[in-house]
Amino acid sequence: MRLREIPGPAGRLEALLDEPPPNRAVGDDGLVSEGHASGLRAAVVFAHPHTEYGGTMHTKVVYQTAKALSRIGCAVLRFNFRGAGASAGAFSDGPGEMDDFRAALDFMRGRYPGAPLWAGGMSFGSYVALASGAADPRVSTLVGIALPVSRYDFSPVERSAKPKFFIHGEFDELCPLKEMREFYARCAEPKDLVVIDAADHLFDGKVSQVAEAIEGLLSDWST
Repeated sequence: MRLREIPGPAGRLEALLDEPPPNRAVGDDGLVSEGHASGLRAAVVFAHPHTEYGGTMHTKVVYQTAKALSRIGCAVLRFNFRGAGASAGAFSDGPGEMDDFRAALDFMRGRYPGAPLWAGGMSFGSYVALASGAADPRVSTLVGIALPVSRYDFSPVERSAKPKFFIHGEFDELCPLKEMREFYARCAEPKDLVVIDAADHLFDGKVSQVAEAIEGLLSDWST
């Protein structure tokens, strides 16, 4: 894990980059070299929940999701939106955060030009990430956790033909599972949904199950 700053449209964005463990190889000269022999599975930007309700890149689900994606071979950038943590700027409830997310995508595309680019997020961050990712031709896969589908406009995500992977809590108090299932039914294929039994919106006591679901959904995914 590396602490980074990336340039954002409202100033610097505080960020953390998780990379998978490098492959180690011993050459004919006996020297050990490290690298990702077959390339990364993907370069992922993952967004955090609502800033005004305490969401940051350190939110438990965001942290554990980044670690899970790293374990399956992804490089993962999580960052604080404008106005969160040490990131410059002020919260704007969507438009500015989408600009921040696009800046993070730019950073990851520049750092890993040959890797598939995925967009993901939790709660408010899922709205920012999935709406931005659906519109960005560079992004090939969308990953959303605890989508607040009744609070924000997810219609571009519904129409997107990009692969979509969703994780939701059975007892999510902000977005009832019934609403999530209705949204999921409207989404274009390909898509997949995992429901975590007895989990609330923040997956209190169930965070490890979110990480397991991420690995189960995406460990063999390579688009």
